[in-house]
Amino acid sequence: MKKIMKLLVIALLVLGALSACSPAAEEEEVVVDRLQVAFLINGNLGDKSFFDSAKVGLDEAVAAMAVDVKIVEGSADETKWQPALVDLCDQDYDVIIVGTWQMVDYVKQAATDYPDKKFIIFDTEVADASNVYSITYKQNEGSYLAGYLAAKLSQTGVIGAVGGMNIPVINDFFVGYIEGAVAANPEVKVALSYIDSFVDSAKGKELALAQFNNNKADVIFQVAGTAGMGVLEAAAEAGFTGLGVDSDQAALLAEAGKDNIAAVIPTSVIKNVGASLKLALEQAIAGTLPWGTTGNLGMLEGTVGIAKNSFYEAAVSAELRTELDAIEADVIAGKIVVSSAFGMTEEALNTLKASVQP
Repeated sequence: MKKIMKLLVIALLVLGALSACSPAAEEEEVVVDRLQVAFLINGNLGDKSFFDSAKVGLDEAVAAMAVDVKIVEGSADETKWQPALVDLCDQDYDVIIVGTWQMVDYVKQAATDYPDKKFIIFDTEVADASNVYSITYKQNEGSYLAGYLAAKLSQTGVIGAVGGMNIPVINDFFVGYIEGAVAANPEVKVALSYIDSFVDSAKGKELALAQFNNNKADVIFQVAGTAGMGVLEAAAEAGFTGLGVDSDQAALLAEAGKDNIAAVIPTSVIKNVGASLKLALEQAIAGTLPWGTTGNLGMLEGTVGIAKNSFYEAAVSAELRTELDAIEADVIAGKIVVSSAFGMTEEALNTLKASVQP
C-alpha cells in the first residue's frame, strides 16, 4: 500500500511538471514574443499591383513566423498620412512599414521623434536614420525584359508606356524598357506619358488610347498602380497589348473574373514587394536586419523579373521565351548591365527619351 501511495505522489509531481510546459503555457509565451507590425498604406488595397503585392508577402509572414500585422489604409487623401503614422507610433508596434517616396519626410521625422521604434520603408530610401531599413528595387532590370518583349511583339514598330508620375522610380522603369526595346529592335519607337497620379485610372486610359490612336503603339506598358488599370482596360477595349506591373496582373485579373483584360496581358514586370517585406521581417525577428542601411534588390535576389504563366506561354513563342530566359541569365550574371534613372542626369534622361520618340 505504501508503495502504491509513493507511486501516486510521483505521478502527481510529474503531471504538475508537465502542466507547466503545457500547450497553453507555450502558446502564451509565443504570443508574448510575436513581433507586432503595422503596415500603413498611403493609398488603398485593391490595386492588383503594388500595395496588393505587399499584403501578400505580409500575409505569408503572418502564416509562417511569429509576427502579427495590422494594415491601415490611409486612402488617397495625403493629409491623413502623417497623422496616421504618428498614431501608429504612439501604439505598441515594434515595426512600422510604409512605402513610396511620398512617405520619406514623414518617416524621417517619425524616426527622430520615436527613436525606440523601428521603421521599414520600401520603394524608396531614408538615409541617416539608424532605426530605419530601406528597400529599393532594380525595376530597370525587369523592365529591360518587358521592353525587349514589347518590341518583339509589336507589329507597328511603336510601343508605349504610361507612368504614374515623372519621378526617378517611374523613370527607372522607362529607362530599362527603352534599352530592352532598342536591344530587340534598334529602329523601335517608344511613346511615353505621365498621368501625374497613381489613382486616376480614367486619365491612364485616356493617355493609353492616345498612344494607340495617335502614335500607333500596339504594346503599352503601365507603370502607374491603380491608375494603370485604365491602361489595361483600354488595351482590352481597343485591341492592343498591355503589360502589367509589380504583381502578376493577368493572373489577378483572371481570378477576379476579368478574363477579357487578363487575355491582353502577356506578362507583367514583377517587383515582388511582398517577398522583400517577408524577408525583412524574417531578418528582424532573427536580429540580423541591418537597420540604418538600404537593400537594393533585383533579379539576382529573385525580387524582380517578369511573370511567366499560361498567358505568357500563349502569347509568346517558345523561341522568344528562350531568348528572354537567356537575357535574364545574362543580367543576373552581370553580362548585361541595364542603365538606371537613379544617378542619371536630367539631360541624359531626356536625351534617351527623345532618341526613341515617335
